[in-house]
Amino acid sequence: MYTARPGAGRFRPVPERLPVGTSGTVALLAGGLLALGLGGLGELHSGGLAFVAYVALCGLVGGFSRPRAAPVVGLAAWLCCNAFAEHRHAELGWSGPWPESAHYAVFTATALLVALPAALPRRTVRVSTLRLDHRP
Repeated sequence: MYTARPGAGRFRPVPERLPVGTSGTVALLAGGLLALGLGGLGELHSGGLAFVAYVALCGLVGGFSRPRAAPVVGLAAWLCCNAFAEHRHAELGWSGPWPESAHYAVFTATALLVALPAALPRRTVRVSTLRLDHRP
């Protein structure tokens, strides 16, 4: 399928969105690679840079995913951020229900908000004939 914007002379293909399972796999692999990058920078600790990096990762993966994949992408980012950045040594730690669920909610909301605009139905452009005389 192709779409065209009114006034634009070129066509662009409609991007296919990744299914839920593929989005989760991509998020886990990208989260591991991000942990390697953060480790190279010396930022594998509970801090703002690691959290913002994983939020950006959720936005990036969410841009290629379907909206139904947002909870899976959020969970994958939470697992990688919790295991590698916050508690290190690839072990999950528990800071309590409120901080952990807040991290998960931020990751999921970011992936969902980025995925939603592409999932909205596209408008069809209709050209109607203008009638200059208003006779019934």
